[in-house]
Amino acid sequence: MPHPRIRPAIYTDLTPLIRYFGQADFFFERFHRQRRGRGVLLIAVRGGDVVGNVYLWWEPAEEPELREWLPGVPVITHLEVRADQRNQGVGTALLAEAERVLAQRGHRHVALGVSLTNPDARRLYARLNYVEWAHPPVRMPGEIFQVLVKPLARPCPTGRPGPRSGRGG
Repeated sequence: MPHPRIRPAIYTDLTPLIRYFGQADFFFERFHRQRRGRGVLLIAVRGGDVVGNVYLWWEPAEEPELREWLPGVPVITHLEVRADQRNQGVGTALLAEAERVLAQRGHRHVALGVSLTNPDARRLYARLNYVEWAHPPVRMPGEIFQVLVKPLARPCPTGRPGPRSGRGG
C-alpha cells in the first residue's frame, strides 16, 4: 500500500474530516487556529481519501502542568487514523511529519498526551521513542493522560536530520 501524503489541511478538507471522524466543532476550531498561526492541522491522504489527522499546538498549552514543566514545548494533539487504515503506517507518517515541521520551526522537544486506557497508542509512541515525563499523569475532564516527550532532531542545511540535543524546548 502506498505511503500516505501528509500536508496541512485546507478548507475543503473539513468536509471529509467531519465525514470520517465526526467532531465538526473540533475540526472547525483547529482549522481556524491554523489560519491564525497558532498551530497546524495536518492530514494524511491516501488514494485521494483523508485517512488520518493530527494537530500541532504551538501556542502555550492549555494544561497548567505542561505550561509549568514544559514551557514553550509544542504539543501533538488528536492523532487519529481511520479504523480501516490502522496498522498501515499512517500514524507513523503523521508523527514523522509533525516532528519534522516542529524541528524546522526550531523546537527541540515535543510533548503529547496518551490516555491510560489506550495501549495501542502507547505502543506506537514507545516505538517512536516517546518517553514518559517525570511527573504524574494529567487529569482532564473524563480522562487521565500520561504525558510523553521526545527530543527532536535538529534540522541542518542539507535537509537531513542533525544530532539530537537534550537541552531547551
